[in-house]
Amino acid sequence: MSAPRLHCLMVLSSAVEGVSAQSFIQAYTLASSNFSIQLASLHGKNVEYVQQDDNNRRWFNEFRSKASSNPIAFETMDSARYSALLIPSSPGAVHDLASNTELSQIVNHFIREKKPICAIGSGVAALCCVMSPDGKSWGFKNYSMTGPSVFELARTQAFSSLPVIVEDFIKDHGGQYNIK
Repeated sequence: MSAPRLHCLMVLSSAVEGVSAQSFIQAYTLASSNFSIQLASLHGKNVEYVQQDDNNRRWFNEFRSKASSNPIAFETMDSARYSALLIPSSPGAVHDLASNTELSQIVNHFIREKKPICAIGSGVAALCCVMSPDGKSWGFKNYSMTGPSVFELARTQAFSSLPVIVEDFIKDHGGQYNIK
């Protein structure tokens, strides 16, 4: 008899800038080989998967037919149920996740319980919301991270309207930023 599968919480941006289709497919496929995946987004809103091509469009058509493709709301989930946290690359994360207090509480649970947290590419912006329990410092102070650089972001049309520049945020809040 095999052991029950562990559960992984996959946090997704529901902002119009969306979640990278390729990053989501790769993260979901890899994680689902070892975990039962639960998707979650702000208020359980639907997710826009961006930068799709013909191949991943077919994958998403099949994926969306599954009940598990609908995200649950942050405010209704129990963090203790999950063994790992995964945030795929999400251009929308700077808009709806980077300052979200519910997500901050969820991530703080994972930090406290020393559960693995993986944020990929622009999904790292979601970690900007995490404040220490005393509310005085960033929850990832003294951690080493990487994400989109200022140089990479400056080449995008949306640069001037970004509410958070991840590289600057990490450095300004006591983390160490490493170039990919």
